[in-house]
Amino acid sequence: MKRLKTLLLLGCCLLLFSGCAGKTAETGRLKAVASAFPEYDLLRAVGGDRVEAAMLLKPGMEAHSFEPSPQDILAIRTSKLFVYGGGESDVWADRLLESGDLGDTKVLALMDHALLRREETLEYMTVEEAEAEGDEYDEHVWTSPKNMLILTKAMQDALTELDPAGAEEYRANAESYAAKLKDLDTQLRELAQNSKRTLLVFGDRFPFLYLTREYGFDYAAAFPGCSGETDANPATVARLIDIVQEESIPVVFKCDLSEGKLADTIAEAAGAKVLTLYSAHTLSKDDFEAGETYLSLMAKNTEALREALN
Repeated sequence: MKRLKTLLLLGCCLLLFSGCAGKTAETGRLKAVASAFPEYDLLRAVGGDRVEAAMLLKPGMEAHSFEPSPQDILAIRTSKLFVYGGGESDVWADRLLESGDLGDTKVLALMDHALLRREETLEYMTVEEAEAEGDEYDEHVWTSPKNMLILTKAMQDALTELDPAGAEEYRANAESYAAKLKDLDTQLRELAQNSKRTLLVFGDRFPFLYLTREYGFDYAAAFPGCSGETDANPATVARLIDIVQEESIPVVFKCDLSEGKLADTIAEAAGAKVLTLYSAHTLSKDDFEAGETYLSLMAKNTEALREALN
């Protein structure tokens, strides 16, 4: 009886370990962990019903200062796939990977596959004359649907490698998603070609380098990239007000989850209105619970851009 109990206990432990190592005991789905919303949304779009996806960065949390809890690290180590951006916001993930303590967990970093652009520190530039400065690459690669097409294929390949039995489902999901991304890309290109102006003004940080450069939009921003600075240069603010007035810009943008105080100041002084442009790096709790996706947020962006450019 003692030996039987021991064998039964050992069997249960092996089953639990097997579930932790790749598939959940309850559903049989492949376990995958994403660091933030772009990775999570792409994961669930391509993975479909075969993947049990988890997101570490909870809705409403600040993406650029995230640090994982011990439970987060355990979730990564016991998953079959870990997907993360690979940029400055994910230094914690790089440290974890360097530790070599992830076992058989496969890792997919978006920036390893995307077409990259160097961060720009100039605050106002045309697409033709802007030159990249510094050695860092902008991490917000998903703001370009063209990049998302590449990343969709990378996600399909990663899931297929881990779960060959689901290859056909992953392919179908990826093709369906790619078709929607191509439609989004077409809408943005038509918008860029047919609009009255090309200049966008941001009274906020600027995580939209890939979006603006891909479609030929010019931009003026209060901060370069996702700067850690909290106070804008007064001269910069004055210049943005002048630009909005002189160019008759109807919209000043703020980022999602931003209080928008600076954008409000610029818009009020220049006689414009404030609209939100979604970087989709993270999203609010209300938006997440309402079922917002990368595609739905980009659809909102397209409409906001249409108003700003016309």
